[in-house]
Amino acid sequence: MPGQFSGTAVIDRPIAEVFEFLAAGTNDPKFSPRVVEMAKKTEGPPGLGTIFVSTVKDAGMTTHREFELVDFAAPTRIRWSERSKNSVTVTEGGYDLEAIGDSQTRVTVFNSFAGHGIGKLIVGFARKAAAKDAPAFAERIKAAVEAS
Repeated sequence: MPGQFSGTAVIDRPIAEVFEFLAAGTNDPKFSPRVVEMAKKTEGPPGLGTIFVSTVKDAGMTTHREFELVDFAAPTRIRWSERSKNSVTVTEGGYDLEAIGDSQTRVTVFNSFAGHGIGKLIVGFARKAAAKDAPAFAERIKAAVEAS
């Protein structure tokens, strides 16, 4: 069954700093062990329409993915959609950021999955695994931002 997962963490950094780190897009390997490499494909600073390409390793399989930023509202919201056609894709993902005072930021990360072809059989397993890891994933984001 397709679906969504989300995770939330409070980061000890101001919202503008957290937004900048996440909007860069290329920091994903610092908090996602699945991401082998990540690069920005389009010119200029990250924003609406920016495209990122990545190499990801899931369940022993390496895939290449392409994402486009489809909503970009500094410093509170980033949304992306996968443009590549893998067996399981992210139809929508994003970060919601909320300032907690001047020096902390609550970040929520989420992804919505869809299965294609054989992926229709495994998308439920992928979502379940992601949901199980969601709290730890949010904490890895926290650790990466605070270490930067």
